[in-house]
Amino acid sequence: MTSLKEICRGLPLYPLPENRGRRKGIPHAPVRTPNLTAQEKKLALRNALRYFPPEIQKKLALEFAEELRLYGHIYMYRFFPDIEMRAYPIGDYPCKTKSAAAIMLMIMNNLDPSVAQFPQELVTYGGNGQVFSNWAQFWLVMHYLSEMTEEQTLVMYSGHPLGVFPSHQYAPRLIITNGMVIPNYSTRDEYEKMFALGVTMYGQMTAGSYCYIGPQGIVHGTVLTVLNAGRRYLKVEDLSGKVFVTSGLGGMSGAQAKAAVIAGCVGIIAEVDEAALLKRHKQGWLMEISNNLDHCIARWKICCLWVDARKNKIALSLGYHGNVVDLWERLVYELDTTGELLVDLGSDQTSCHNPFSGGYYPVQLGFEEAKQLLSTNPGKFRTLVQESLKRHVAAINRLADKGMFFWDYGNAFLLEAQRAGADVEKRGANKTEFRYPSYVQHIMGDIFSLGFGPFRWVCTSGDPQDLATTDSIAMSVLEDSIRQGVSTSVKQQYHDNIRWIREAGRHSLVVGSQARILYSDQRGRVSIAVAINRAISEGRIKAPVVLSRDHHDVSGTDSPYRETSNIYDGSAFCADMAVQNFVGDAFRGATWVALHNGGGVGWGEVINGGFGLVLDGSKEAEERAKMMLSWDVSNGVARRCWSGNDYAYETICQAMKENSTLKVTLPHKVVDENILEQAMKH
Repeated sequence: MTSLKEICRGLPLYPLPENRGRRKGIPHAPVRTPNLTAQEKKLALRNALRYFPPEIQKKLALEFAEELRLYGHIYMYRFFPDIEMRAYPIGDYPCKTKSAAAIMLMIMNNLDPSVAQFPQELVTYGGNGQVFSNWAQFWLVMHYLSEMTEEQTLVMYSGHPLGVFPSHQYAPRLIITNGMVIPNYSTRDEYEKMFALGVTMYGQMTAGSYCYIGPQGIVHGTVLTVLNAGRRYLKVEDLSGKVFVTSGLGGMSGAQAKAAVIAGCVGIIAEVDEAALLKRHKQGWLMEISNNLDHCIARWKICCLWVDARKNKIALSLGYHGNVVDLWERLVYELDTTGELLVDLGSDQTSCHNPFSGGYYPVQLGFEEAKQLLSTNPGKFRTLVQESLKRHVAAINRLADKGMFFWDYGNAFLLEAQRAGADVEKRGANKTEFRYPSYVQHIMGDIFSLGFGPFRWVCTSGDPQDLATTDSIAMSVLEDSIRQGVSTSVKQQYHDNIRWIREAGRHSLVVGSQARILYSDQRGRVSIAVAINRAISEGRIKAPVVLSRDHHDVSGTDSPYRETSNIYDGSAFCADMAVQNFVGDAFRGATWVALHNGGGVGWGEVINGGFGLVLDGSKEAEERAKMMLSWDVSNGVARRCWSGNDYAYETICQAMKENSTLKVTLPHKVVDENILEQAMKH
């Protein structure tokens, strides 16, 4: 077994580690089909061999060529480290700076088999969200981090460590860019080729920025989404007896089962991969599993129709081992034969951002048969996926016509369904709108405009007691803010998040690092950060705490089919906000920053960024947190205000009152719409 000290020595070359290939008993990424020419295959090999001295290149070239042939990418399985991959306490890392040790902890958490979707292919979540492109990069990065000082910055180009460069103590220790491809070449086909060549990488969001905290992050977002969907669509606060149908239990989608139970409803989640179902069941996130639709329907009725579910507060998460299209079509059959609409809320979390490379499996084939077709005949696979999407949407449409409420969960489901020819058109709408809303348009968009988003932290001691202390601090901060007086809409969000923290402690949500997430606004984030930093200084928390957030946030992401889908001034396809956020975080105190092409809805569809900020109890850390977190929220609120959102207008005006150095350009509304018509006639 390799030690952390050995991991930090750099690539193990003399002697080479044994090549044990793909490990059995763990899930693996689907085979990629980059369709390289003979010359491009040589280039891919040449690029991979650059990491190794000439005397071992001949031996490695043969096995790398075999990996490229079998899997469509060179992962360098020989260098898969023989270590228990997990987030070790920060003091265990042999580093010269706490900042570098914190980054190492976060990287290893992203690759922890209990966290990562395909750990041996360095995929954290989303089917193709890479931490690195190959294992040589992992070894080099860990070595650089162990050696660097507070006067240096590590620069990462799409998984590749370009090197450690001189900087200064106030600069970020790490700068990451992933997938920064010239726009005209940012297509899926070009991506598959460039990834196979080892020159770019799809980092999803928090996979490539080293800030994933397991599915807890999306549990919280899904809880808030389902609760607010109940308020908006069903006009209820209590979801007892209400049924939520969706799909996906793999990476981030694995959160849906737990979220349904915390929200208090009955969640039925379809998943084609039995390993994913078993993993979530073993973790305690999924209560029951069945591969029989008759059994699912019977269980459903017991929970929701044949007992007083509201009185008995029955909540259930039931995993259906099968294709979600079969599930939706069975619900249509029940409607047609019994007249019963068995579902209240519906969504989808298949990896539809990557539909033709294993993110979505067609209903016409079983899981293993579909995987085989994907590797042998990707064109036929694509055709079946598009046919399946049309059936998928047809069933949803039938149920929605009878009163079910469906939303797109930002996974490009409706976008890909439209491209497949499914009936998702919203007549008279702009091109970011469909027959069904995205969850940002109807549910989360106004929350973002209030400045609320997925703020998170990781206790680097690895001690659950430290996490409990931070939970108590966060609840106290939010309760104090309510007492001091906030608007009704802000108060509701604070109450939801206080409830979340209490529920999180009861539901064993920690997978991997000792982490917590909550949705908070600028005031809450800064206050929580300051309080945690002071607790570290006072010794109530034993080690530094890493602050971060999902890129899916107020300011972090420009994505016209998700995060910015409720921007209606024509700028939804512009990416200034995310790029400015990345730059602004870097010089305002972030320990590391990342900027990505792709994430959520897919390659070429979004620009997004994130950060990590290490709190060590120092006064300097407190000042960094105040300055950086304020910008990290205000940037997006100001942009949303300029686009015409009333909540954002009120929020940024309040922020300017509280900080006299903040000056934001405010929009003037066109009061008389007739002047536009009159002007156009001349």
